[in-house]
Amino acid sequence: MNTTAWRGSALLVLAGLGMASAQAQDQGNCPQMPATSGLTWEYRSSGDSDFCRALRADGSEAFGLYIARKSPFEPKRGNRAEAGVIDGQQMYWYKGELATRPNLEVRETLMELADGRVAHIWLQAEPQQLGATISEAQSIRFPSTRLSSK
Repeated sequence: MNTTAWRGSALLVLAGLGMASAQAQDQGNCPQMPATSGLTWEYRSSGDSDFCRALRADGSEAFGLYIARKSPFEPKRGNRAEAGVIDGQQMYWYKGELATRPNLEVRETLMELADGRVAHIWLQAEPQQLGATISEAQSIRFPSTRLSSK
């Protein structure tokens, strides 16, 4: 299944279940961002799953993440793009695509957390904004009890 379509479905399910209302001021279980980022979190939860969107001042999404026991995203080595580091953990960004916007750069990654869950992180950016958007996403910090030492 296209992960973008899946994320849209997840949003609809979360909204339909009457989960915590999205509040940019409520960080919920979202990771920490630098205070200077200019980004705020939109947070929703369902059981042991958390959905977080990092929003710019204009309301556009910088990046998003879904934390749960399992993720539908399965990284494929052939789609590896940029190497990076999130909260001290080495990782890779994987290329994705959005059928309705073929010129948009799509990246995704998967991080293991210490509590046994995984964080699926994604972003969509214009080609000239890709580096800056990746830097924003890589600036997040998970609480020390959440990030796996693997």
